Amino acid sequence: MRHLRALIFWLGACLAASASAQLQHETLTVAKLPAPTPHRLYITDISFLHIVDGRLHVVDGDALKYLGMLSTGYAGLSTLSNDGKEMYVATTYYSRLSRGERSDVVDIHDTQTLEHKGEIPIPPRHAQALPYKGLARVSSDGRWLLVQNATPASSVSVVDLRARKFAAEVATPGCWIIVPSQTVGSRFATLCGDGTLQAIELNDDGTLKSRKRSARFFDADADPVFVHSEAVGDRHYFVSFLGRLYAADLSGETPQVEAPWSLVDKADQAKRWRPGGYQLMAIHRPSKRLFVAMHPGGAEGSHKNPAQEIWVFDLETHQRLARLPGHNAIAMTISQIAQPKLFALDALKGGFVVYDAGPKPRYLTRMGDVGETPTLLALP
Repeated sequence: MRHLRALIFWLGACLAASASAQLQHETLTVAKLPAPTPHRLYITDISFLHIVDGRLHVVDGDALKYLGMLSTGYAGLSTLSNDGKEMYVATTYYSRLSRGERSDVVDIHDTQTLEHKGEIPIPPRHAQALPYKGLARVSSDGRWLLVQNATPASSVSVVDLRARKFAAEVATPGCWIIVPSQTVGSRFATLCGDGTLQAIELNDDGTLKSRKRSARFFDADADPVFVHSEAVGDRHYFVSFLGRLYAADLSGETPQVEAPWSLVDKADQAKRWRPGGYQLMAIHRPSKRLFVAMHPGGAEGSHKNPAQEIWVFDLETHQRLARLPGHNAIAMTISQIAQPKLFALDALKGGFVVYDAGPKPRYLTRMGDVGETPTLLALP
C-alpha cells in the first residue's frame, strides 16, 4: 500500500511538472490605438452620478468600436489641439477625491496612445459646468488655450501651450463663452448679456491688449441666442431661441454682425418649432450646410429639449434642404470630408446616432451604451 501511494504521488508530480512546462507565463501589454480617422469621436461625459470622476470616451465612429477612455476629473473641460494630436482637459482634483487639497490643472493627453503627457497648473477658477464647446478653446494659431472662468465673476485663463505655462487672466464681466478668431491667433470673442459680442486682443505674453464691442444684435429678454456657435472661416454663426440665425465676422478688430434670417417659416411658427439642445448645431464647411436640432411645441424653457427632427439648411440660399429624424439629439458634430458623417447624442436612449451628411442626408445606424451623461462631441 505504501508503494502504491508513493507511485501515485510520483505520477502526480510528473503530470504537474509536465503541465507547468506547457503553460506560458502571461505577459501584460498595452495595445496602441489604430491611426486616427476623420470619424474618431471624442465624447465628453460629466458623469453626474460620480461627478468627481468624469470621463472622455474615444470611439471609432465608422466601425462603432469603443477605443478607450480618459479621466477628466471634476467637471473637466476638454478640447482638441488644432492638429488633433493632443487633448487638453482643464479640470480640478481633490486629494481626498471629494475633499482635501484642491489642484487645478490642464491635463495634456496624447490622442494616439491616450497617455498622460503632462499638466499645466492654472488658477482655481475654471467654470465647473456642463461641458460646452466654448468653455475651453485653442486659438487658431495653436499658441493659446483659453479657459472660461466663473467665480462667479467671468474671466478667461490664458494658457501658453508652447511654453506649457499659465500666462494671464483676462476679465470679461457680463460676457460668457470663448469664440476664437480663425484669422488672428491673438483674438477671441465672447458673448455678452447686453446683446453684443466683445472681441479681445492679447499681447504676446497673453495679457489684455484691447477690447472692441460689436453693435447690439440680439435682445437677451425677447430672443436670446444660444452660446454654442459654429464657423465657416471667420464667419461665426449663432442661433436664437426662436430660430433666427446670426452671422458675426471676427476678422477685424471690431466684430461685424449681419442681419439674421429665420429657420422657421410661418407654418413652422404656427407649430412652434424651435431649436433646442446643448451642442445644437453643426456645419459642414465645404458644402456650407447647416444642421440644427429642432422640436415642435416650443415654449419658455424648452430651449434644452432634445430634437424631434434635425433640419438641414443651405447657408448661402437660406433654403431648407432636408428634415431628418431627430433621435432625441442634444449634441451633434460633423466631419469635414467629402463624404461627411453627422454624429448626434441621444439624450433619452443613450449612445449616439450616425447620419450620412452628404448631398442626400439620411439616418445610418446607432451605437448604444456610450457614457452616462455625455453632452459634448468632438472630431479631429
